[in-house]
Amino acid sequence: MPDAAPRPAILLVDDEPHSLQSMRMALEDEFDCLSAANAEQALAMMEEEWVQVVICDQRMPGRTGVELLTELRERWPETVRIIITGYTDPNAMAQAINDAGIHQFLTKPWHPDQLLMAARNGTRLFALARDNERMALEMRFLAQTAQAKLDKRRTALREGFGFETILRAPTSPMNALIHQARLYATFDVPVLLTGEPGTGKSRLARAMHYASLRSDKPFLSLNLAGMPEDLIALELFGAKRGILPGGVSRIGLVQKADRGTLFLGGIETLSPALQLALHRLLDEGTYSPLGGQDVLTSGLRLIAGSSADLAARVAEGQFRPDLYYALAVAELAVPPLRARRGDVAVLAQHYLSELSLQHGKATHGFEAAALTFLENYDWPGNLRELRNEVTRMLIHAADTVLGADLISRHILQAAPGDGGADRQAQVALMDGSLKDRVELIEMRILRETLTRHRWNKSRAAAELGLSRVGLRAKLDRYGILDPLGRSTAEEEEE
Repeated sequence: MPDAAPRPAILLVDDEPHSLQSMRMALEDEFDCLSAANAEQALAMMEEEWVQVVICDQRMPGRTGVELLTELRERWPETVRIIITGYTDPNAMAQAINDAGIHQFLTKPWHPDQLLMAARNGTRLFALARDNERMALEMRFLAQTAQAKLDKRRTALREGFGFETILRAPTSPMNALIHQARLYATFDVPVLLTGEPGTGKSRLARAMHYASLRSDKPFLSLNLAGMPEDLIALELFGAKRGILPGGVSRIGLVQKADRGTLFLGGIETLSPALQLALHRLLDEGTYSPLGGQDVLTSGLRLIAGSSADLAARVAEGQFRPDLYYALAVAELAVPPLRARRGDVAVLAQHYLSELSLQHGKATHGFEAAALTFLENYDWPGNLRELRNEVTRMLIHAADTVLGADLISRHILQAAPGDGGADRQAQVALMDGSLKDRVELIEMRILRETLTRHRWNKSRAAAELGLSRVGLRAKLDRYGILDPLGRSTAEEEEE
């Protein structure tokens, strides 16, 4: 159970002990009450304690209450000052207010409820004054730094902030693409991103937005693939009142993205009517909500994504040529993951770190053999498939380092990459005899089975119905080597 908030501290100053006792009894249920018999004791107490309210009697030997509170005003101006007096001379009260900054007068004899209310009001006033001081300091600081922060943010965005989220190796083919994307980002023109599903077109579009002069405006996105025509029109252009159930109006993404960026994925799936409406938006900057005759304007920047060859669609009469050429002012082709094998290890490590944190399962990375299999696979599902595979490996992992035995069987049995020994055999035997093709399949099965059993040859041989000698002979025949480089003697100790 958390500690209760500290109670406000009140200093009571009076030379008569019974008066101090009476004030303490009236206030101690709600406040931490400190007491002093004269001005000197009160000043010493103020130097040691954080006091919010001082309640002081006027008539005391030595220095009077007004003289004490006058000094308190100079040294601790934020403390609320209340005086108790038996005199009600207006001139004396006015002088006390001017000299000591008295916040409230209490006349003798005072009532406990009156004293309690004065103490409550004093602590509230102290808290409000502190909050006001804090806000004044914050406003002053913000006024001094807001422009500097804005300039710094704009500089960072112009230098390509956002492209760092696109992970890649130093020699990745993505580097040339991102260089072109940086150039197009600074020009306020439509952009067409082409590439297979799951290659990261939406992420690239977002990075281009944050590298543009529109970076402080909204970035919105919508995947059109599989959406009905009427729903797309509603999402993009909104609807006037009375069209939707309940008689409410709807604001579309085109209006929300005004002066910002709108990314539309799956642009190739648009119907002819919506292609015409989108061309009107690009050509004239105008559109009409559903159910309305009003012509509205939008100053958005459109970035479109397509998983199909739009130029071929135009040639086949399936896509409007005027819309294609309006979109293709800048056209960038995002490569599939199989064309950037050097990025697979970087992406897999990133996904593993991200998923480990998300699911609370500590890991340290992949074994070298696991990364080799991942790099050699073609990844028809691109980034999404890779992330899914890393997720499955993390779920089944028993160690902090993920081995190749955790990889799905269809990936282990897939055709290896360009660097493996059996890859050369595959190229040579692509058009070979039945025997040659069967041997190629046998080679893949051997490699997959050994990987699943973490290169325990006894278990692999038992599953395949071979002796250890027969298994070793086949490995030697196909040139399949233990990735750990263990010798035959070490194998016998398994």
